[in-house]
Amino acid sequence: MKKDIISNRLKKNMLLLVLSGCLCLVLLAAMTVSRLSGENPPDTETAAGEEEYIWVATMTGHSMFQENDIPAFRQFGIDRHVTTTILGPEEYDIPGQIQAMEEAISRRPAGIVVLGMEQSLAPVIDKAIRQGIPVVTVDSDVSTSKRIAFAGSDWYEIGVTQAEAMVKLIGGKGKVAIMGIGGADTTEAAFEGYHSVTDNYPDITIVGEYDDMASYDESERITKLIVETHPDIAGISGFNSNSAIGITNGLDGSSAEHDIKVIAMDIEPDNLALVESGDVDVIIGQKRAVFTYYAAAILYDINHSSIKINNLADGVASAIPDTVYTGLISVNRENLYTYFPDMK
Repeated sequence: MKKDIISNRLKKNMLLLVLSGCLCLVLLAAMTVSRLSGENPPDTETAAGEEEYIWVATMTGHSMFQENDIPAFRQFGIDRHVTTTILGPEEYDIPGQIQAMEEAISRRPAGIVVLGMEQSLAPVIDKAIRQGIPVVTVDSDVSTSKRIAFAGSDWYEIGVTQAEAMVKLIGGKGKVAIMGIGGADTTEAAFEGYHSVTDNYPDITIVGEYDDMASYDESERITKLIVETHPDIAGISGFNSNSAIGITNGLDGSSAEHDIKVIAMDIEPDNLALVESGDVDVIIGQKRAVFTYYAAAILYDINHSSIKINNLADGVASAIPDTVYTGLISVNRENLYTYFPDMK
């Protein structure tokens, strides 16, 4: 009888152990699914460390940033063993970006990387500087601010590069339209660079500068309007990552009966596919991951670098470069597979 009682107790204990193990496995699985399901908010910290660095942008939900800038910033956090945080509205919203900057300042981070789309960001950047938080701008500079440095593309040069490619495509004559984000400093600089080239060709006429609001639908609508108003249009240039799809959709739905040359921005998969199909003639790509990583590294060096310049006294001169241009990539059907062999 005593043996039976002991045996029953052992069986019960074994059952409890099995049930406990199963419960642990269920909890572990639930935690794993939660992590993989993307339930974390967009400003979650991606690397643990004593210092926090924050990337503040607009259009944070756009695939261009999700696939380039944000992974590069997170990789910086992993490499430097610091905390990295993403803040900013998912759509193009400069007031929302300014609000995100205010939140970033309140966190007292070791540094802030700012996507510098408009000069209206200057006051909040200066506020961060006054509070001792270093700021580096990327993509486009907020030159009126007291930012420490800028890392990114030369948008004037982007305009020059696009115009030179268009001149070649249309044989130095014909009507051309250009579009980009109205009011954005990047667009204005690009348009200026574009004019600096086309002004040298009396047989090229720019029929209009259009605000496509970084929208596929708006660039499509504008393209149809351009073709309707100027049926002999020779080429269209777009200056944001959504331009290529919008322009080609607009041409597909237009009454155009001749080949209209298209040049646009950013080496995103959909844009490269349009180059491969021949719908887009040239894509001008920025090295987004490079300038985002460099900007974060500059902030880290501000806090940790021991470099001195010619034995100058501390504080007399900064060892941080004021401007870092990371260059451009011009992609067409001739070099597409050279740059992207996996597309073959």
